[in-house]
Amino acid sequence: MTLNRVEAARELLAFYMEAGVDASLGETAIDRLAAATVPPAPTAPVPAADAPRRNGFREPLRRDIAPPPSPAAAPAPPDEAVMAAREAAKSAASLELRGMLTKFEGCALRTTAKQLVFADGNPQARVMFVGEAPGRDEDLEGLPFVGRSGKLLDRMLAAIGINRTTAYIANIIPWRPPGNRTPTPQESQICLPFTRRQIELADPDVLVCLGGPSAAALLGSKEGIKRTRGRWFTYDTGKREIRAIATFHPAYLLRSPLEKRLAWRDFLAIKKALGV
Repeated sequence: MTLNRVEAARELLAFYMEAGVDASLGETAIDRLAAATVPPAPTAPVPAADAPRRNGFREPLRRDIAPPPSPAAAPAPPDEAVMAAREAAKSAASLELRGMLTKFEGCALRTTAKQLVFADGNPQARVMFVGEAPGRDEDLEGLPFVGRSGKLLDRMLAAIGINRTTAYIANIIPWRPPGNRTPTPQESQICLPFTRRQIELADPDVLVCLGGPSAAALLGSKEGIKRTRGRWFTYDTGKREIRAIATFHPAYLLRSPLEKRLAWRDFLAIKKALGV
């Protein structure tokens, strides 16, 4: 038994060597983003003639290594980031808001996403759709709802006589969360002032929240999307009150196709409200 374990260990080491593994790591994780301790000031190199000897051999001269670069500055606390977002969003006089978002550093998601995903469609449209956050395809193209769920949304819009030239589409969060994970409440709250200002500037007649997170953030709904969908709400754009409705997110419909019948009812209600 012991011999077999030794042979197995040798075979595993041989596999690692063939794969290019040339170093072992410890079991304890090292936080390499933690502030590094400042190394002592470099000392002048010892002349070769005066270098210390050990066991009759001259020790190699010490070559001072430059200290590692300082870690990136930590993001501002969430409360400060939210206040900064409110001030920045408030100062936007038009949809130049996009430019402000590209410079906003209060949300850490901007450092992991490839690019900003601001909006698509016609900002003068009478209806605006707001989802939660972009995914991989959206992050690559810089436009919301362009993946599988986006194609389904396009078909749903076409079914009621709407397309991307007669609708405006955005998300609560304009940067893709790593691995398409669910955004944290803090991330949503930091980005929400920009979304609210975006809705105010677009000033649609009807606001459609795609999915529970969007409905919770914009409509204040604390119930699940199954109870919220299909109901009309009043949303204050900052200029006036408009009608708002929540429905299933297209990504959810791809996973639960039987719910499409309920989403179809919601879209018929949107069509009626728009008079198209």
